[in-house]
Amino acid sequence: MYNMSEIYHVLSRGVDKRKIFLDKGDYFRFIHNLFVLNNQKVVYTTHYNLEKFESQNKYVDIASPHIKRELRKLLANIHAFCLMPNHYHLLLSPSTENGIPKFMKKLNMAYAKYFNQKHKRKGTLFESRYKAILVSKSNHFLNLPYYIHLNPLDLEFPEWRERKLNNYNKAINFLNQYRWSSHMDYSNIKNFPSVTDRKLLLDIFGGEEKYKQSINKWLKEMEIGSMRELVLE
Repeated sequence: MYNMSEIYHVLSRGVDKRKIFLDKGDYFRFIHNLFVLNNQKVVYTTHYNLEKFESQNKYVDIASPHIKRELRKLLANIHAFCLMPNHYHLLLSPSTENGIPKFMKKLNMAYAKYFNQKHKRKGTLFESRYKAILVSKSNHFLNLPYYIHLNPLDLEFPEWRERKLNNYNKAINFLNQYRWSSHMDYSNIKNFPSVTDRKLLLDIFGGEEKYKQSINKWLKEMEIGSMRELVLE
């Protein structure tokens, strides 16, 4: 049972650590589903045409008015997210009773169906059930958004996890251009602003500018032991 006052770190990974995002269209589809399927009503997503989104290099409003939708009644609040080639992270709190398991079931089932149809494959896409860890410690909660948003550094700067990063500015610039997370929107760079509810974390950070300063500081000063507590992979 998920309490509506609780926050969960959720992770889902491809079976056998296989890639679950093979191209830009896959990333767009999943982020689109984060918005559309976060709804207590039954929603069908397969008929939406995302070509307009996929062709844009600037920010995309997933709640674009050219797609006619009714007002959503949320299952969960999405505070942060990050998509990686073979897994994804979400920071969620329920908006209704059992909102998180209901949302996650819709999210993974819809994306697996889309992925298998598009890439002409059969079988399970995700490795067993998603992991959902209750964020019960304040220190854990304060560090999690940074850890989630820094995950893309594994693609270009894997040494960051061992505090062996030489060029912090280059790493932050990479994050500021990595579209498949909520980091850009927290940094006041419009990307997918309709997907996340950022008020809670921005109140804690002190706004976008303070967030930008603090994630840079966290990257430089993080404690390896503390970070290991955050890892679900």
